[in-house]
Amino acid sequence: MLLTLPSTSIQVPEAKRRRRNALDSFLFSGRPLDVPESADHTHPWYLVLWLTGVDYFSTIGYQPGIALLAAGALSVPATGILVLVTILGAVPIYSEVAARSYAGQGSIALLENLFTGWKSKIFVLILLGFAATDFVITMTLSAADAARHATQNPYLHRFIGEHTLDVTLVLLLLLAVVFLVGFREAIVVVAATTIPYIALNVWVLVYAASLVFRRPEVLTNWTRLLHAHGDWTAIFIASALVFPKLALGLSGFETGVSVMPLVEGGHDDNDADRDEAPVRRIRNTRKLLVTAAAIMSVLLLLSSFVSVLLIPEAAYRDGGPANGRAIAYLAHEIIGNRFGSLYDLSTILVLWLAGASAMTGMLNLIPRYLPRFGMAPPWVAYRRPLVLLLLAIDVIVTLIFKADVDRQGSAYATGVLVLMFSAAVAVALALWRESSRDKPLSYAKTLYFWLVTVVFAYTLVANIFERPDGVIIASCFIILLLTLSGVSRYYRATEMRVSEFEFTDDESERLWDSIRDEKVNLIPHHADEPHYRAELKKKIQHHFKLHGPMAFLYVRLSDNRSEFYSCL
Repeated sequence: MLLTLPSTSIQVPEAKRRRRNALDSFLFSGRPLDVPESADHTHPWYLVLWLTGVDYFSTIGYQPGIALLAAGALSVPATGILVLVTILGAVPIYSEVAARSYAGQGSIALLENLFTGWKSKIFVLILLGFAATDFVITMTLSAADAARHATQNPYLHRFIGEHTLDVTLVLLLLLAVVFLVGFREAIVVVAATTIPYIALNVWVLVYAASLVFRRPEVLTNWTRLLHAHGDWTAIFIASALVFPKLALGLSGFETGVSVMPLVEGGHDDNDADRDEAPVRRIRNTRKLLVTAAAIMSVLLLLSSFVSVLLIPEAAYRDGGPANGRAIAYLAHEIIGNRFGSLYDLSTILVLWLAGASAMTGMLNLIPRYLPRFGMAPPWVAYRRPLVLLLLAIDVIVTLIFKADVDRQGSAYATGVLVLMFSAAVAVALALWRESSRDKPLSYAKTLYFWLVTVVFAYTLVANIFERPDGVIIASCFIILLLTLSGVSRYYRATEMRVSEFEFTDDESERLWDSIRDEKVNLIPHHADEPHYRAELKKKIQHHFKLHGPMAFLYVRLSDNRSEFYSCL
């Protein structure tokens, strides 16, 4: 009987369910996360937009305050450079990622496919460390900023005082409880929360802009401070140098491509062959990315403009009432506490949903890679143990940073920039491999994306030198991930790693069916020759007393030993 290793897609088997006691029943119930599950249904791209936006748009809650603290009067031109990088860099990069990684696996999977063997695995594990930094800090930073909005609210302050750290921990615990009970991101709920949030921000910013129009002296004061840095060339250079500190405004694009399976492609994509790219889904995802970038660019520019003109320096400095909540400060100061409280409530909900989005991202990311690499214990494939582990990490990070929004912002920016830089590298490499002399413009396109990669590299390096907290945290995640993955792989080396098998021909399958439920001695061998099988049979009969027929399995081992699961 012949069995070979065909080059087919590998399906990872479900982890064994443990049912020893009530605790095991609670922790290991439900469908394992490493088993592929198709989306129940798809939605129009303009609805999925808000699922992306809950992560992307929520940064408006703290981005203007961070820009003021980092750049002062230069926050507006620095934000302008950020918008240019978004439109000319991030959007084209992730448009290409969407075309090449349309299953929702993002830039990490794209890079994994460009390399092979252990080189690919180690590279992916390092990127997972930075991705973990991104998602974990998203949860802790969003909870900390939500707590800041709650403690600074005049109506809530009398009840919770200045206990920002305690409120942050309560929000993280509530987030974990919701996921332990069971949480699926509902697009309708997210849209119903994010759209009013955007509308409230637009109202505050337009109202603040009308005040600037009625008070031209604030514009005069700002231009005087701006030109203190020199002429427009000097201002541009100074803004470019300070721009990496504002890199938080680039977050959300990785989420934009991870939600691709939810984007509706229409009948053409549904009827297409599985191996064909879903053209309409890719086109609609690109519409989503462009629309999200356009909305965010307008909000960023307008928020930085009114903030630098209307918020005094003492208010946005560390410990000031506008620190980490610039737009909320304006809402209370120029419109009133009632409207400001409504804005606070909307912001808290959106920030909490951003944490939920990050938790969902971690629950999708870790089981997708580590079990397939053989580098995680079986319980990682289940939602509840993983949620408890992430809660513990969130609590540790929050206590280390003492729920400080500004300090966590640097770590968050590093995680975001590493993912964006890796996406830029992946796209540039993919385009370079696809370039040909028959298409001269392909080289120009490749060169453009290499230039974009250089911009992201500069932004990343500048951010690391200016604020190394993100690299320190990511390094801890990477070292922990590599160590635990290596130990897990070592202890799992003796596990049965054959996930499924296929027959090379009908005769093999007929023979297999004929010996099913019978006592048969299966003898694997590496040379498919009759005389070798005869010699092997004699040797086995000499050393063993066998009863029943012998079935010889010809096995050709895969050369890629980095893969844990195999198809026989």
